[in-house]
Amino acid sequence: MAQDQKPEGERIAKLLARAGVASRREVERMIADGRVSLHGKVLETPATIIPTLRGVAVDGKPVGKADRTRLFAFHKPTGLITAEHDPRGRPTIYTALRNALPKDAGRVMPVGRLDLNTEGLLLLTNDGEFKRAMELPASGIPRTYRARTFGEVTQAQLESLIDGITIEGIRYGRIDANMERSTGRNQWIELTITEGKNREIRRVLEHLGLQVSRLIRTGYGPFAIGELARGQATEIPKQQVERFRSGLKRR
Repeated sequence: MAQDQKPEGERIAKLLARAGVASRREVERMIADGRVSLHGKVLETPATIIPTLRGVAVDGKPVGKADRTRLFAFHKPTGLITAEHDPRGRPTIYTALRNALPKDAGRVMPVGRLDLNTEGLLLLTNDGEFKRAMELPASGIPRTYRARTFGEVTQAQLESLIDGITIEGIRYGRIDANMERSTGRNQWIELTITEGKNREIRRVLEHLGLQVSRLIRTGYGPFAIGELARGQATEIPKQQVERFRSGLKRR
């Protein structure tokens, strides 16, 4: 007797994430909320296997085929929320991105977040699956920051962060921190982390007795902010994106 053949294709949540609708986790929530349909029938499970997105609609609107994965680097200024909408009416990154991104960029999603008062490199992609892979702590992607601080701290204290630190019951993993320059009680400190917990850099530095007056993300994995002007965006070349993505899959 012949064995049952597995249906050809991929999970619909994965395909919708790749098409830039949302991250896979967000797509699964959309399906649970009854917002996704296939040939007019509302889907009940994200485990549905399909070969293409033909016949798929979200909120009643047909979904087009997935574009190639694109990645943009944006120099986020302070004062912008890393979100599409803010209930309090504060300006978001999309306010600036309207003019910064090329007209054919389509819908893009931020990779991780930067706080309202944190500036610097923010990556954006049209591929929800790629976004999720870059955000996962298990991927171990280094994020590098420069912090301007006020107070007293020694290089030895900074080096002790290499073993991680627990603050108010929250464990922060390895932090590679070095004094960049110091003038009196003012310092510039460079820090590299791989977890990216909420407000991690600020909380760790404040725990050391420092006041953080400026925080800039300068790097995310192999991508650096370089000379990119504040408020501007640039597309990362396809070859660099594919090389980085293939490395992510091997982790």
